[in-house]
Amino acid sequence: MVKQMACRKCKFITIGKVCPVCKSSDLSPDWIGIAYIVDPNDSYIAKSLGIKEKGKYAIRVT
Repeated sequence: MVKQMACRKCKFITIGKVCPVCKSSDLSPDWIGIAYIVDPNDSYIAKSLGIKEKGKYAIRVT
């Protein structure tokens, strides 16, 4: 099974070695909670987390 990693910079969850959203390589396997953002413009959660792109995000990254 492939380990999902969360970007420490933007919290996007990916299986790659580089974040496709912010292009950072600072990824962590230690994260808690998932938020699926479908429409970031109308999402209160996306605005409170500072998310601009749709996708799967971690609530907290350690």
